[in-house]
Amino acid sequence: MNATPPRQARSVARLAAVQALYQMETAGTGVEAVVREFSEHRFDRDLSEDIRLAGADETFFADLVRGVVGQQAKIDKAITSRLATNWRLERVDATLRAILRAGAYELINRSDVPVEVAIDEYVDIAKSFFEGPEAGFVNGALDGIAKDARA
Repeated sequence: MNATPPRQARSVARLAAVQALYQMETAGTGVEAVVREFSEHRFDRDLSEDIRLAGADETFFADLVRGVVGQQAKIDKAITSRLATNWRLERVDATLRAILRAGAYELINRSDVPVEVAIDEYVDIAKSFFEGPEAGFVNGALDGIAKDARA
């Protein structure tokens, strides 16, 4: 059995982190409960015909989820600074919020991840959930956050 390549394993972890953050917000699940649930029940299983969480970098996944929760105020402030005037983060779709939070966390806290990689990954995730302008919005917001965080 072949091991999942490291980059792909992180891609899967990012998708799972977005799903976990969404679940936490909509269902009120706590961070440790959701990390445990994904580890015990979701990784290495097909979630649907198109989504498979096999081979996820589980350590990276846990860091993303715990990091977003632990630094949510700082992350939300960084995202809000990149929203249009008079827009509040609460008005943004919950899935889109999860994508932006995970991406912002990486850009602010994971200097080991190149800016272009993080932005491209979260734009791809946005494309997997939305068919409209959301991917472009994610690209613009994360690019601005990257300039603020890594200037």
